[in-house]
Amino acid sequence: MVSAMEQNNETMTTDFILLGLWPEFHHLIVLTCLILLVYFLAVVANAVLLLLIWLDSRLHSPMYFLLSQLSFIDFALISTTVPKMVTNFFSGKRTISQVGCGAQIFISLTLGIAECLLLTFMSYDRYIAICNPLRYSVIMSHTICTQMVLVSWAGGAVMSLAHTAYAMHFPMCHPRVIPHFLCEVMALLKLTCEDISVYVKSVVVSTFLVVLIPLSLIVASYTLIFHAVLHMNSLEGKNKALATCSSHLCVVSLYFGPAILVYMRPGSSTTPKLNQSLFMFNAILTPMLNPLIYSLRNKDVIAALKNAVISRCPYKG
Repeated sequence: MVSAMEQNNETMTTDFILLGLWPEFHHLIVLTCLILLVYFLAVVANAVLLLLIWLDSRLHSPMYFLLSQLSFIDFALISTTVPKMVTNFFSGKRTISQVGCGAQIFISLTLGIAECLLLTFMSYDRYIAICNPLRYSVIMSHTICTQMVLVSWAGGAVMSLAHTAYAMHFPMCHPRVIPHFLCEVMALLKLTCEDISVYVKSVVVSTFLVVLIPLSLIVASYTLIFHAVLHMNSLEGKNKALATCSSHLCVVSLYFGPAILVYMRPGSSTTPKLNQSLFMFNAILTPMLNPLIYSLRNKDVIAALKNAVISRCPYKG
Protein backbone atom coordinates (compact mmCIF):
# COMPACT_ATOMS: atom_id res chain seq x y z
CA MET A 1 0.00 0.00 0.00
CA VAL A 2 1.10 3.60 -0.60
CA SER A 3 1.99 5.37 2.61
CA ALA A 4 -0.06 8.34 3.85
CA MET A 5 3.02 10.55 3.63
CA GLU A 6 3.52 9.65 -0.05
CA GLN A 7 -0.15 10.35 -0.78
CA ASN A 8 0.05 13.73 0.95
CA ASN A 9 3.24 14.61 -0.85
CA GLU A 10 1.81 13.79 -4.28
CA THR A 11 -0.93 16.37 -3.81
CA MET A 12 1.74 19.05 -3.34
CA THR A 13 4.11 18.01 -6.11
CA THR A 14 3.96 16.92 -9.71
CA ASP A 15 5.85 13.70 -8.97
CA PHE A 16 4.36 10.29 -9.67
CA ILE A 17 4.52 7.24 -7.42
CA LEU A 18 5.55 3.97 -9.04
CA LEU A 19 4.15 1.03 -7.08
CA GLY A 20 6.71 -1.32 -8.60
CA LEU A 21 6.49 -4.89 -9.86
CA TRP A 22 3.90 -6.95 -7.99
CA PRO A 23 3.86 -4.84 -4.76
CA GLU A 24 1.68 -7.45 -3.00
CA PHE A 25 4.42 -10.10 -3.46
CA HIS A 26 5.70 -11.22 -0.04
CA HIS A 27 9.33 -11.79 -1.04
CA LEU A 28 10.13 -8.59 -2.90
CA ILE A 29 13.77 -8.63 -1.77
CA VAL A 30 14.26 -11.99 -3.50
CA LEU A 31 12.51 -10.76 -6.66
CA THR A 32 14.60 -7.57 -6.69
CA CYS A 33 17.85 -9.52 -6.29
CA LEU A 34 16.84 -11.83 -9.14
CA ILE A 35 16.10 -8.81 -11.34
CA LEU A 36 19.51 -7.36 -10.40
CA LEU A 37 21.13 -10.66 -11.42
CA VAL A 38 19.27 -10.62 -14.75
CA TYR A 39 20.40 -7.01 -15.27
CA PHE A 40 24.02 -7.93 -14.57
CA LEU A 41 23.88 -10.89 -16.98
CA ALA A 42 22.21 -8.76 -19.67
CA VAL A 43 24.81 -6.00 -19.38
CA VAL A 44 27.73 -8.46 -19.48
CA ALA A 45 26.29 -10.57 -22.33
CA ASN A 46 25.47 -7.57 -24.53
CA ALA A 47 28.78 -5.85 -23.76
CA VAL A 48 30.74 -9.02 -24.65
CA LEU A 49 28.80 -9.44 -27.89
CA LEU A 50 29.37 -5.79 -28.83
CA LEU A 51 33.11 -6.08 -28.12
CA LEU A 52 33.45 -9.31 -30.11
CA ILE A 53 31.70 -7.78 -33.13
CA TRP A 54 33.85 -4.66 -32.87
CA LEU A 55 37.21 -6.42 -32.37
CA ASP A 56 36.96 -9.60 -34.47
CA SER A 57 37.33 -8.96 -38.21
CA ARG A 58 35.43 -12.19 -38.99
CA LEU A 59 32.32 -10.54 -37.56
CA HIS A 60 32.61 -7.39 -39.66
CA SER A 61 29.62 -8.20 -41.86
CA PRO A 62 26.17 -6.65 -42.33
CA MET A 63 24.45 -9.31 -40.20
CA TYR A 64 26.72 -8.69 -37.22
CA PHE A 65 26.62 -4.93 -37.69
CA LEU A 66 22.82 -5.07 -37.31
CA LEU A 67 23.20 -7.53 -34.43
CA SER A 68 25.50 -5.08 -32.63
CA GLN A 69 22.77 -2.44 -32.87
CA LEU A 70 20.27 -4.92 -31.42
CA SER A 71 22.63 -5.57 -28.50
CA PHE A 72 23.01 -1.84 -27.88
CA ILE A 73 19.23 -1.37 -27.90
CA ASP A 74 18.80 -4.27 -25.46
CA PHE A 75 21.46 -2.82 -23.15
CA ALA A 76 19.80 0.61 -23.25
CA LEU A 77 16.28 -0.81 -22.81
CA ILE A 78 17.02 -2.77 -19.64
CA SER A 79 19.07 0.16 -18.28
CA THR A 80 16.05 2.44 -18.71
CA THR A 81 13.95 0.48 -16.21
CA VAL A 82 15.96 -1.73 -13.82
CA PRO A 83 18.28 0.85 -12.14
CA LYS A 84 15.32 3.10 -11.26
CA MET A 85 13.22 0.15 -10.08
CA VAL A 86 15.99 -1.21 -7.84
CA THR A 87 16.88 2.25 -6.49
CA ASN A 88 13.24 2.89 -5.59
CA PHE A 89 13.00 -0.46 -3.79
CA PHE A 90 16.13 -0.14 -1.67
CA SER A 91 15.66 3.57 -0.90
CA GLY A 92 11.96 3.19 -0.08
CA LYS A 93 11.32 6.28 -2.19
CA ARG A 94 9.05 5.29 -5.04
CA THR A 95 8.58 8.68 -6.67
CA ILE A 96 9.58 9.73 -10.16
CA SER A 97 9.42 13.33 -11.37
CA GLN A 98 7.13 14.37 -14.20
CA VAL A 99 10.16 15.09 -16.39
CA GLY A 100 11.69 11.74 -15.43
CA CYS A 101 8.44 9.96 -16.22
CA GLY A 102 8.21 11.63 -19.63
CA ALA A 103 11.86 10.80 -20.34
CA GLN A 104 11.34 7.14 -19.38
CA ILE A 105 8.30 6.88 -21.66
CA PHE A 106 10.16 8.53 -24.56
CA ILE A 107 13.32 6.44 -24.23
CA SER A 108 11.57 3.10 -23.69
CA LEU A 109 9.17 3.69 -26.60
CA THR A 110 12.00 4.84 -28.88
CA LEU A 111 14.03 1.73 -28.09
CA GLY A 112 11.03 -0.58 -28.40
CA ILE A 113 9.93 0.76 -31.79
CA ALA A 114 13.53 0.87 -33.03
CA GLU A 115 13.91 -2.80 -32.11
CA CYS A 116 10.76 -3.72 -34.05
CA LEU A 117 12.10 -1.99 -37.16
CA LEU A 118 15.62 -3.35 -36.72
CA LEU A 119 14.38 -6.94 -36.42
CA THR A 120 12.53 -6.40 -39.71
CA PHE A 121 15.72 -5.20 -41.41
CA MET A 122 17.60 -8.18 -39.96
CA SER A 123 15.10 -10.57 -41.56
CA TYR A 124 15.60 -8.77 -44.88
CA ASP A 125 19.35 -9.22 -44.46
CA ARG A 126 18.86 -13.00 -44.03
CA TYR A 127 16.53 -13.06 -47.04
CA ILE A 128 19.18 -11.45 -49.28
CA ALA A 129 21.97 -13.65 -47.87
CA ILE A 130 20.09 -16.88 -48.58
CA CYS A 131 17.91 -16.07 -51.59
CA ASN A 132 20.26 -13.72 -53.45
CA PRO A 133 23.80 -14.50 -52.16
CA LEU A 134 25.67 -13.32 -55.28
CA ARG A 135 24.39 -9.76 -54.84
CA TYR A 136 24.52 -9.76 -51.04
CA SER A 137 27.62 -7.58 -50.69
CA VAL A 138 26.18 -5.05 -53.17
CA ILE A 139 22.67 -4.86 -51.72
CA MET A 140 23.73 -4.98 -48.07
CA SER A 141 26.53 -2.43 -48.35
CA HIS A 142 27.77 -0.52 -45.33
CA THR A 143 25.84 2.54 -46.51
CA ILE A 144 22.58 0.59 -46.74
CA CYS A 145 23.15 -0.97 -43.31
CA THR A 146 23.82 2.44 -41.80
CA GLN A 147 20.63 3.78 -43.39
CA MET A 148 18.68 0.85 -41.94
CA VAL A 149 19.95 1.66 -38.46
CA LEU A 150 19.21 5.37 -38.88
CA VAL A 151 15.67 4.63 -40.10
CA SER A 152 15.11 2.37 -37.08
CA TRP A 153 16.25 5.01 -34.60
CA ALA A 154 14.53 7.91 -36.37
CA GLY A 155 11.26 6.01 -36.74
CA GLY A 156 11.33 5.07 -33.08
CA ALA A 157 12.18 8.60 -31.93
CA VAL A 158 9.53 10.37 -34.05
CA MET A 159 6.68 8.04 -33.09
CA SER A 160 7.79 7.99 -29.46
CA LEU A 161 7.96 11.79 -29.30
CA ALA A 162 4.40 12.06 -30.62
CA HIS A 163 3.03 9.57 -28.06
CA THR A 164 5.01 11.03 -25.16
CA ALA A 165 4.02 14.63 -25.87
CA TYR A 166 0.36 13.70 -26.27
CA ALA A 167 0.21 11.51 -23.17
CA MET A 168 2.02 14.01 -20.92
CA HIS A 169 -0.17 16.97 -21.84
CA PHE A 170 -3.27 15.53 -20.13
CA PRO A 171 -4.08 17.01 -16.70
CA MET A 172 -4.13 14.41 -13.91
CA CYS A 173 -7.25 14.38 -11.75
CA HIS A 174 -6.61 11.15 -9.84
CA PRO A 175 -3.91 10.42 -7.24
CA ARG A 176 -0.62 10.30 -9.13
CA VAL A 177 -0.04 6.63 -8.34
CA ILE A 178 1.03 4.39 -11.24
CA PRO A 179 0.49 0.65 -10.62
CA HIS A 180 3.57 -0.30 -12.62
CA PHE A 181 7.36 -0.64 -12.32
CA LEU A 182 7.90 2.00 -15.02
CA CYS A 183 6.12 4.97 -16.53
CA GLU A 184 4.00 3.44 -19.28
CA VAL A 185 1.62 5.40 -21.48
CA MET A 186 -1.60 3.44 -20.91
CA ALA A 187 -1.01 3.12 -17.15
CA LEU A 188 -0.34 6.86 -16.96
CA LEU A 189 -3.48 7.80 -18.90
CA LYS A 190 -5.66 5.98 -16.38
CA LEU A 191 -4.90 8.89 -14.03
CA THR A 192 -6.59 11.45 -16.26
CA CYS A 193 -10.31 12.18 -16.18
CA GLU A 194 -10.43 13.38 -19.79
CA ASP A 195 -11.75 11.32 -22.69
CA ILE A 196 -8.81 9.40 -24.19
CA SER A 197 -10.78 7.30 -26.67
CA VAL A 198 -9.19 9.11 -29.64
CA TYR A 199 -5.74 8.47 -28.23
CA VAL A 200 -6.52 4.77 -27.66
CA LYS A 201 -7.45 4.51 -31.34
CA SER A 202 -4.13 6.14 -32.26
CA VAL A 203 -2.33 3.50 -30.15
CA VAL A 204 -4.06 0.76 -32.18
CA VAL A 205 -2.99 2.45 -35.43
CA SER A 206 0.58 2.87 -34.16
CA THR A 207 0.71 -0.76 -33.08
CA PHE A 208 -0.43 -1.77 -36.55
CA LEU A 209 2.36 0.33 -38.10
CA VAL A 210 5.25 -0.73 -35.85
CA VAL A 211 4.22 -4.28 -34.87
CA LEU A 212 1.87 -5.95 -37.38
CA ILE A 213 3.40 -4.53 -40.57
CA PRO A 214 6.99 -5.37 -39.54
CA LEU A 215 5.86 -8.80 -38.34
CA SER A 216 4.11 -9.41 -41.67
CA LEU A 217 7.30 -8.46 -43.55
CA ILE A 218 9.33 -10.79 -41.33
CA VAL A 219 6.91 -13.66 -41.98
CA ALA A 220 7.05 -12.95 -45.72
CA SER A 221 10.86 -12.92 -45.66
CA TYR A 222 11.06 -16.23 -43.85
CA THR A 223 8.46 -17.84 -46.10
CA LEU A 224 10.74 -17.07 -49.06
CA ILE A 225 13.81 -18.14 -47.06
CA PHE A 226 12.36 -21.54 -46.13
CA HIS A 227 11.27 -22.08 -49.71
CA ALA A 228 14.85 -21.40 -50.85
CA VAL A 229 16.32 -23.65 -48.12
CA LEU A 230 14.11 -26.57 -49.16
CA HIS A 231 15.58 -26.39 -52.66
CA MET A 232 19.22 -26.32 -51.49
CA ASN A 233 21.33 -29.30 -52.52
CA SER A 234 23.93 -28.92 -49.78
CA LEU A 235 22.96 -30.34 -46.39
CA GLU A 236 25.62 -28.19 -44.72
CA GLY A 237 24.19 -25.10 -46.38
CA LYS A 238 20.70 -25.99 -45.20
CA ASN A 239 21.85 -26.51 -41.62
CA LYS A 240 23.82 -23.25 -41.54
CA ALA A 241 20.92 -21.25 -42.98
CA LEU A 242 18.41 -22.81 -40.57
CA ALA A 243 20.69 -22.26 -37.55
CA THR A 244 21.06 -18.56 -38.30
CA CYS A 245 17.37 -18.09 -39.09
CA SER A 246 16.15 -20.03 -36.05
CA SER A 247 18.06 -17.68 -33.72
CA HIS A 248 16.47 -14.64 -35.33
CA LEU A 249 12.99 -16.19 -35.33
CA CYS A 250 13.35 -17.03 -31.65
CA VAL A 251 14.24 -13.40 -30.86
CA VAL A 252 11.33 -12.17 -33.01
CA SER A 253 8.91 -14.43 -31.10
CA LEU A 254 10.24 -13.27 -27.72
CA TYR A 255 9.82 -9.62 -28.65
CA PHE A 256 6.72 -9.41 -30.83
CA GLY A 257 4.65 -11.93 -28.83
CA PRO A 258 4.39 -9.87 -25.60
CA ALA A 259 4.01 -6.62 -27.58
CA ILE A 260 0.96 -7.96 -29.43
CA LEU A 261 -0.56 -9.31 -26.21
CA VAL A 262 -0.17 -5.96 -24.44
CA TYR A 263 -1.34 -3.58 -27.17
CA MET A 264 -3.64 -5.65 -29.39
CA ARG A 265 -5.31 -8.17 -27.08
CA PRO A 266 -9.01 -7.40 -26.48
CA GLY A 267 -9.53 -6.36 -22.86
CA SER A 268 -5.84 -5.73 -22.30
CA SER A 269 -6.56 -2.64 -20.18
CA THR A 270 -8.50 -4.76 -17.65
CA THR A 271 -5.53 -7.04 -16.86
CA PRO A 272 -2.81 -4.75 -15.46
CA LYS A 273 -0.97 -7.55 -13.64
CA LEU A 274 -0.66 -9.62 -16.80
CA ASN A 275 0.49 -6.53 -18.69
CA GLN A 276 3.17 -5.92 -16.05
CA SER A 277 4.42 -9.48 -16.47
CA LEU A 278 4.54 -9.05 -20.25
CA PHE A 279 6.38 -5.73 -19.90
CA MET A 280 8.85 -7.37 -17.52
CA PHE A 281 9.46 -10.10 -20.09
CA ASN A 282 10.02 -7.58 -22.91
CA ALA A 283 12.01 -4.96 -21.00
CA ILE A 284 14.01 -7.15 -18.60
CA LEU A 285 14.20 -10.81 -19.65
CA THR A 286 14.44 -10.41 -23.44
CA PRO A 287 17.54 -8.14 -23.31
CA MET A 288 19.29 -10.90 -21.34
CA LEU A 289 18.09 -13.75 -23.58
CA ASN A 290 18.82 -12.16 -26.98
CA PRO A 291 22.65 -12.18 -26.82
CA LEU A 292 22.61 -15.70 -25.36
CA ILE A 293 20.39 -16.97 -28.18
CA TYR A 294 22.61 -15.44 -30.85
CA SER A 295 25.85 -16.51 -29.15
CA LEU A 296 25.08 -20.11 -28.15
CA ARG A 297 23.67 -21.00 -31.58
CA ASN A 298 26.28 -19.16 -33.64
CA LYS A 299 29.57 -20.84 -34.50
CA ASP A 300 31.18 -17.57 -35.63
CA VAL A 301 30.45 -15.84 -32.32
CA ILE A 302 31.64 -18.86 -30.30
CA ALA A 303 34.85 -19.01 -32.37
CA ALA A 304 35.44 -15.29 -31.86
CA LEU A 305 34.90 -15.69 -28.11
CA LYS A 306 37.34 -18.62 -27.92
CA ASN A 307 39.89 -16.66 -29.92
CA ALA A 308 39.52 -13.65 -27.60
CA VAL A 309 39.97 -15.83 -24.51
CA ILE A 310 42.98 -17.70 -25.92
CA SER A 311 44.70 -14.52 -27.10
CA ARG A 312 44.50 -13.06 -23.59
CA CYS A 313 45.72 -16.16 -21.78
CA PRO A 314 49.49 -16.35 -21.16
CA TYR A 315 51.17 -19.10 -23.15
CA LYS A 316 52.66 -21.83 -21.03
CA GLY A 317 55.33 -23.82 -22.81
